[in-house]
Amino acid sequence: MAERRGGERGTKDVHGGARGAGEPRLRSARPEEAHAWEDLVATARRTVSDGLVVGTSGNVSVRVADTVLVTPSGVPYDRLAPDDVTGVDLDGRQVIGTLVPTSELPMHLAVYRTTGALAVVHTHAVHATAVSTLVSELPLVHYMAAALGGPVRVAPYATYGTDELAENMLRALAGRSGCLLRNHGTVTHGATLAQAYDRTAQLEWMCRLWLTASSVPGLAPSLLSREQLAEVEERLRGYGQRG
Repeated sequence: MAERRGGERGTKDVHGGARGAGEPRLRSARPEEAHAWEDLVATARRTVSDGLVVGTSGNVSVRVADTVLVTPSGVPYDRLAPDDVTGVDLDGRQVIGTLVPTSELPMHLAVYRTTGALAVVHTHAVHATAVSTLVSELPLVHYMAAALGGPVRVAPYATYGTDELAENMLRALAGRSGCLLRNHGTVTHGATLAQAYDRTAQLEWMCRLWLTASSVPGLAPSLLSREQLAEVEERLRGYGQRG
């Protein structure tokens, strides 16, 4: 969801508690959290530069132990500074910072509570969002679907920032590291911010590929079978450098 609240300085948690703008931070960021915040901001800025979001739409988070650092609501990513660290615990209570966390916090927390993920990237990428309006599952147009755990599902629509949306997303993510959100965008997760971002970029690329191939009059793209995808999944287990 696009964040529209303009960088409010009061804080609140997902249960609706509020704290005045003039009150002190709950605690300062620890060194490992400060480092993770730098990576988070760089990743959030990359979503803009790579055209996966417009303005302050989308959001990024990273987990450090039992603290989740997350982009704040309504603050352009190029304005985020080291002192803007925004962190919550796994119950959504703010523990670091004075900026209001993203409105999509329930979705991020749902991933961390139910998977071993350490990073989540949510975008409003154009091609992926377009595909989310057309099908209930991205057709198997390319074998890189295996890198996301299998055919990419589309979570049913629900209002942004709600528990319903988070629940729909979790069902679509079962056994997967990425999904589409109907009429909304994408969610991917990974062991690192780099991995979660790469999965977002791959998902957008596959959606663009399918839309491009499907647009040729009188022709339909060939699709992979589940058996062919399973073979790729097996090969991917040994992909890359060892050590």
